[in-house]
Amino acid sequence: MAPPRSPEDVREVNARYHDVAASEYDRKWGIDFETLGSGQVLGKLRKALGGRDVEPFGRALEVGAGTGYFSLNLLRAGLVDSVVCTDISPGMLNALKNNAERLGLAERVQTVACDAESLPFADESFDLVCGHAVLHHLPDLAGAFGEFHRVLRPGGTLLFAGEPSRHGDRIAALPKRTAHRLAPLWRRAVRARPAGHGRADAPESGPGADHALEPFVDVHTFTPGQLTDLARGAAFDDVEVTGEELLANWFGWTNRTLEASADPDSVPWLWRQYAYRGYLALQAVDATLLEPRLPAALFYNLLLSARRP
Repeated sequence: MAPPRSPEDVREVNARYHDVAASEYDRKWGIDFETLGSGQVLGKLRKALGGRDVEPFGRALEVGAGTGYFSLNLLRAGLVDSVVCTDISPGMLNALKNNAERLGLAERVQTVACDAESLPFADESFDLVCGHAVLHHLPDLAGAFGEFHRVLRPGGTLLFAGEPSRHGDRIAALPKRTAHRLAPLWRRAVRARPAGHGRADAPESGPGADHALEPFVDVHTFTPGQLTDLARGAAFDDVEVTGEELLANWFGWTNRTLEASADPDSVPWLWRQYAYRGYLALQAVDATLLEPRLPAALFYNLLLSARRP
């Protein structure tokens, strides 16, 4: 399949892929809604806001909410009173609603299927507009940032995390390529079965075909300056862009690439513990030693915060 070219094609590919990916998404990415997940989200907020304590927000909007990793953990941590979760994928929103129900949060969560570039909400409706790993999927970034500004109340906060940096993405290509080459040896070593449909060998038609769209859903990487310009171009003030995860991301992408080559049910528990604990350990090294000293552009993930005047 050729990469999508028009904004409409980008939206369609994202909706189709995320619809079929929704049922396995939390397991694939290790999404957690317990103490660890809430702590990770709180840490991202603090980094994005310059390390200061986070005051609770009232009504929040999450753009590209997926299965609810960011917004539901914000609710669990007491950082927002209520949240409206939007996504282009109805499948993702269904998974989010199931997660909210399971966590006892359904009464404080509203879901709306819509484009980020055309939000169906009144002006000045929210105290916080946020998202995690979503901006790089959007075909019309200027239009989306204009909408974020419109629906935020004066003094409201804009906050996005998990956006791939241009340099970090290039650096991460090395562990991905290396892991891809080593995947057959790794599967034999841990006695994992090869992956079935939904990976590189997905069928060209039928229920599993849309899994093969995954390589086409990401349409941007960013420099810190680009994110700054997008926010300032939409009339935001107090714009800050920071970076996070370097060693942890190399480690994480190596392991994700290996695991993506295997049937998830056959990956050993001991391997998953090694990958999980190793990632957290390197994340702590990044936060303590590297993030305070290195330019944001070197890290894989960028975080953006800004204020509507």
